[in-house]
Amino acid sequence: MAGPAREPLRPLRLFGVFFRIGALNELQYRANFAIQVFQSVIALATGLAVIGLVFSQTTHLNDWTQPELLAVMGVHILMGGVIQTFIQPNMVRLMTDVREGTLDFILTKPEDAQVLVSIREVKIWQAVDVLIGLVVLGVGVAQLQASIGPIQAIAFAVALLLGATMIYCFWLILTTGAFWIVRMDEIHELFEGVYQSGRWPVTIYPGWLRISLTYLVPIAFAVTVPAEAITSRLTVETIAIAAVFAAALVVVTRAWWRFGLRHYSGASA
Repeated sequence: MAGPAREPLRPLRLFGVFFRIGALNELQYRANFAIQVFQSVIALATGLAVIGLVFSQTTHLNDWTQPELLAVMGVHILMGGVIQTFIQPNMVRLMTDVREGTLDFILTKPEDAQVLVSIREVKIWQAVDVLIGLVVLGVGVAQLQASIGPIQAIAFAVALLLGATMIYCFWLILTTGAFWIVRMDEIHELFEGVYQSGRWPVTIYPGWLRISLTYLVPIAFAVTVPAEAITSRLTVETIAIAAVFAAALVVVTRAWWRFGLRHYSGASA
């Protein structure tokens, strides 16, 4: 009776193990921390300069004020840090394993293969962006005229979790394509380029692009929706749509992953 009850927590325990291993590996190269801080500060300064330039010409951007856009920028940096710390490294390694046939080592282990390929790589220095994003978000929220209550805070946390889940599913769906298209090395650069559009609320874009950034590449759910939550713009309908879409995406991603595994030939082929 006790064994099955603990089973749902097993992925969390495995994540803890891989996180410690990843942290120890990263701590061997502490110069990378200084490099990451420098890169993050440059990116932050550039983003702030652009926002300052925009609001030197206007007081609103499609009904978004400067503090609200600071909040959007903070969420964008925060989510980018999460992606580069936990999601992207695992997807890049998965593509390499498929290409070289070393995914066999994962498939022969007595654990769920999707869980293992999703948690085994952690780049802790990339978490600098998570901290910077939180600071920028805090500054933006502090400049808002309205106070942030517990409902907005909970809605923000839920929206952020749903957004991260959708980005993970999107990444895994693309990466699973490596079972058929062996070389997909440029995909992370392509995603990075598209992700930069999330620096601004998707509501400022034309309708076709707004829909694409919501349902094809879920940047709107990952960045704009959490920002709407923390700036009291989020509606119940939007968070409900996000929850349904995230649940559907998880199911589709799982089915697509299993389908892809059936087409993996392995190193012995």
